[in-house]
Amino acid sequence: MENCSIVARIMGLQGLPMYRQKLCSLVFRSLPRLLLGFPPSSIRKFFRDQHVHVALTETKMVSTLPELPKDILILIFATLEIPDLVRAGSVCSSWHSAYAELRTLGKYKKGQTPCLVYTSESDPDDALSLYSLAEKRSYKLTLPQPPIRRRYLIGSSHGWLVTVDERSEMHLLNPITCEQIALPSVATIEHLKPIFDEHGDVCKYEMSSHTGLCSSRNPTIFALAELRDRLQWKAFVFPDTSSGGYIVVLIHNPQAQLSFAKAGDDKWTWLPSHLLFEDCTYKDGILYAVNTMGEIHAFDLSGPVVTVKTIIRAPEHYDCDSRYIVQAPWGSLLLVFRIVHDHDLEYEYWKTTETKICEIDALWNKIELTNCLRDHVLFLGHNLSLCLSADEYPALKANHSYFTDDNFLWTMGHKNNHRDMGILNLDDNSREELVPQLWSNCPAPMWITPDLTKMWRWAQ
Repeated sequence: MENCSIVARIMGLQGLPMYRQKLCSLVFRSLPRLLLGFPPSSIRKFFRDQHVHVALTETKMVSTLPELPKDILILIFATLEIPDLVRAGSVCSSWHSAYAELRTLGKYKKGQTPCLVYTSESDPDDALSLYSLAEKRSYKLTLPQPPIRRRYLIGSSHGWLVTVDERSEMHLLNPITCEQIALPSVATIEHLKPIFDEHGDVCKYEMSSHTGLCSSRNPTIFALAELRDRLQWKAFVFPDTSSGGYIVVLIHNPQAQLSFAKAGDDKWTWLPSHLLFEDCTYKDGILYAVNTMGEIHAFDLSGPVVTVKTIIRAPEHYDCDSRYIVQAPWGSLLLVFRIVHDHDLEYEYWKTTETKICEIDALWNKIELTNCLRDHVLFLGHNLSLCLSADEYPALKANHSYFTDDNFLWTMGHKNNHRDMGILNLDDNSREELVPQLWSNCPAPMWITPDLTKMWRWAQ
């Protein structure tokens, strides 16, 4: 079956009997609210034995497995987190059929609690661990080649990782479905020129330093494996509603400039004359990017010619390590400053101690400082920056920031150093550590929001 390999990778088939019992209990606990409005005669036909009550014991449920209509199963499955959904699809053939239809028809829309992806030195090179905040447990995923331990992770958006291999080439990778897509070659980035050996193969890259604002100095030569230490920093994957495809945006050197590629492109498109960007978000054809000065630039990518304007600047300059731009569920944009007061560069120690938040209203008329997200939560790092409702994700702590290490020096230059990761209380800036703490430091751990959606429209 389609999902058997996914289940094997997530939890191991030896665990299915135990989870089969738990899943049945979960499904039947969901039935009362889903069956409201159905007449008793309709509900009775859902079961082989009409005397079976919804409040069956778990043992009885596992042994009888009443046959629910597929449409009811689909309604129930649509409420599950992805680990439970994938396991449910392996309980029996009828449940697998409902699971497969839910995925095929694109009916699975449930928001997922973010998970931490990381590697462990004790695992094989092709293994990635996924720690579920909702379940407080880890899963082992076996991923396609090249080995994930030998790649860099430079971004995570909408269930997709953006990875860089040992030749400095980039791929999109969905760790849940194992779908993998090669992005346009780095050779097509404006600032790079490939150098070929005597066999006609690329052996090095020449990288210029031009920015569109100043003339280029002498170019720098990098071997294939060295380039990724200097070129790519952070990448994003955004659904493109105008085409039904996707847009990938890359922050890269020299001087943290922007390039993007749309579905079907065979090269990267440079966005010149602006630099020192740290984070991006995308909405309605507009790419919003924040730089180290706290300026937000808006790039209109919807037409044949890209236009850009500076739309707002933070009223205060904070001595901070990172800046993020976040779409809030209530319509505003948040400009978030991650501040590091506790650090020692000699001993390569770096610790986030505070977060400042500016809220920009939906009309771009005003920006004001706030220290409270009420019942919401931030996820910051190399992932697409997120603001989520703690009411919708009960495993999360309201008014807290969940963060991973995204300092360029740490993630690219000092690969085996301490990682600045944790959970920060926005009320008093108290901090707690993330569990588990079994990760290796390279590639750096990262947040991901699991997603089963296939990328139908990349290659055109």
